Order: sequence, then C-alpha cells, then structure tokens
Amino acid sequence: MTEQQTKAYRKNIHLTFPPEISGKPIVSDLVRRYDLTVNILKAQITPRKEGYLTLEISGGEDNCLKGIAYLREQDVTVTDVSQRISRDEDSCMHCGMCTAICPTSALAMDIEARVVVFDKDRCTACGLCTRVCPVGAMNVEVENGGL
Repeated sequence: MTEQQTKAYRKNIHLTFPPEISGKPIVSDLVRRYDLTVNILKAQITPRKEGYLTLEISGGEDNCLKGIAYLREQDVTVTDVSQRISRDEDSCMHCGMCTAICPTSALAMDIEARVVVFDKDRCTACGLCTRVCPVGAMNVEVENGGL
C-alpha cells in the first residue's frame, strides 16, 4: 500500500438519493467495499422517497475517493460539505439560545457547569446557531477545496 492509501482521511459529504435507489443498501456497500468508516450526521427520506444524508467518511484517502466515485456511479449526487461551524470562546456568554435550535444536539447545556458545550463531531454545519447567537460567537468557516 502507498502512503496515500494508508493515511487517515476524513471528509464530510452530503448525499442526495433519487427515489428509485433510496431503499438500497448503498452506504452499507460503501463501507464494506472500500473499508471506510461512516458517521451519519443527518438523514432524511421525504414523502416522495428522496433521500438526503450527510456523512463523515474516514479511511485511506484513496479508498475515500474511490468510494465517492462509487456513490456517483450509483446515481447518488455527492456534494462537498465545505463549511464548518466554530465558536469564539471569549465572546460566548453561554445563554443557551443555540441549544434550542441545534438539530443534532452538537450544542448542549451542561446544567451543572452552566455552560454551553459544543461537540464539533456532531455538528452538520447547518448554520442555524449562527443566526440566533445574540453576540455572534458562532461563526461559519468556509473551507477551500472540493471533490
């Protein structure tokens, strides 16, 4: 194996499944065929059977790229999640407004310590918290690059 194949690699991607394939085990096949680990960040199937999935994939970079190509071959639309949320710790006043709107519970109130805890690994970068933060402590960071 080359160094690129064995190097740890992580990527957040958004997948859109057309109705005719939303019930197929494509993600399961992705994991098995390309020796990848996936973390489901957000998932939805609409009443029209369209599927939407935000995943963090990790494994060897070569396998991740082959896996993304496999998804596209299956007629899955793959979009790079090119933004992340960060928090300015000095500005945050731990009011908890963001915890009420966070769909993944990446932002949660630690009742005993009376602080808002931010779990970046659970964050899907939806940006809702940035809109409600009264002091602007939550920020969207746009990453360069793409698929």
